[in-house]
Amino acid sequence: MNAAAVSRRTLLKTAALGAAGAALNFGAASRALAAGDLTIGIVYVGARDDFGWNQAHAVAVKALKELPNVKVVEEENVPETDAVSKSMESMINLDGAGLILATSFGYYTPFVVDLAKKYPDTQFRHAAPLWNKDKDPKNAGSYFGYLNQAHYVNGVAAGLSTKSNKIGFIAAKPIASVLSNINSVLLGARSANPNATVQVIFTGDWSLPVREAEAANALVDAGCDVITCHVDGPKVAIEMAEKRGVMSCGHNASQAPLAPKGFITGAEYKWETIYKGYATDLAEGKSLPNFLAGGYEHDYVRNTPFGAGATEPAQKAALAAIDGLRAKKPIYVGPLKDNKAGKVVIDKTYDNLDPFLDKMDYLLEGVVGSTT
Repeated sequence: MNAAAVSRRTLLKTAALGAAGAALNFGAASRALAAGDLTIGIVYVGARDDFGWNQAHAVAVKALKELPNVKVVEEENVPETDAVSKSMESMINLDGAGLILATSFGYYTPFVVDLAKKYPDTQFRHAAPLWNKDKDPKNAGSYFGYLNQAHYVNGVAAGLSTKSNKIGFIAAKPIASVLSNINSVLLGARSANPNATVQVIFTGDWSLPVREAEAANALVDAGCDVITCHVDGPKVAIEMAEKRGVMSCGHNASQAPLAPKGFITGAEYKWETIYKGYATDLAEGKSLPNFLAGGYEHDYVRNTPFGAGATEPAQKAALAAIDGLRAKKPIYVGPLKDNKAGKVVIDKTYDNLDPFLDKMDYLLEGVVGSTT
């Protein structure tokens, strides 16, 4: 399961430690590496070319490899078992890795935590908001990006690209981070097209290709002419949308090659901003921040370049939305009601990183579907 399954509350409690680039001083526990000495190890739970979560990290690692005097060792398809401990330990002992990047949710406890205790001179960073300053090793840490901001941009572009005013969303589970992406697509779409709606189907798990294909077909049959999603590997959903002759917006990494006719844009993590920062700090002998979190305002997310499905008005509006997010323009501006009982669930304007949004357990009015 990927890091996006985690709620934002834990992250926001300590985001101030890293969101602005602040770093804790590890003292003797920090490993100061010379520029010519820097080896970074990274482990993936799936294939690096999955067009999804793992590929988003692999794209960042490719950029990392372009830095001078940096060596990267990688291993893909590593399960969330003691196998990941063996992989990480091998990178430390055989390759001399001074930094380990653990990119899957289940890698953290107990594997990253235990190895960080065992190897206090090696830095460990994990792609989920799980590091706890009160109990976890100081040579461990977390990083995360708020992808709902890029999904808001997806919504803006989709709202101006749809002809039916129906946007379909294939979702894994109704947890806060997923609901935030769905609701952000709706708000983005309605900011540009007040008649737009979002219809959601939950598949029940993070990787169910057959169910994802069925959901895509059902949404198209229901009149949706733009399909997007929040599942680990969006490949099936995007390919099915293209096959059915409708438009699509991506998630996690670029799926543009999968839909040459209908792709609009996509919500992507920009992990290279964080990874290059880590490499630079270590090469200069600096301490790493324990916590990094942010969205467009910290250059941690981005949108895929526009495809053939994006109209010119959609492109202009999406670019303007990105400028707004970089300037911290809020997405959630109340009052907003849920789609179940018409209850006000967003009572005022909230900052895009406000921990209140972690409590999101609802779909907004304008979303067709249920969390139960």
